[in-house]
Amino acid sequence: MNLQESGEMYLETILILSKQQPTVRAIDVGEYMGYSKPSVSRALGLLKEGGYVVTDKDGFLSLTELGLKTAEKILSRHRIITEFLVSLGVSAETASNDACKIEHVISDESLEAIKNNL
Repeated sequence: MNLQESGEMYLETILILSKQQPTVRAIDVGEYMGYSKPSVSRALGLLKEGGYVVTDKDGFLSLTELGLKTAEKILSRHRIITEFLVSLGVSAETASNDACKIEHVISDESLEAIKNNL
């Protein structure tokens, strides 16, 4: 399954929430992202089908090995791009917002060049 930007955002959100709290539920993801329950349910269903997320008997979400690897990659890209933009004089808030958009489309080559120049 080839993930689209929205799927990557969900995985990144689950990873962030899992670092902030002991369990993550679909409602937590929806609240964090500002999305409706039906939107979250649909997205999580697709992520489960793709092998990125599992739900236990109590409804708690976990990233699979594939989901964790993907989420960590996206979060790392976000942090690197944010740091780079801040180093150019962009405010932290704007840099983070812009990084959120850029992280999904930037090539590995460009990202490596940014990392090498931080």
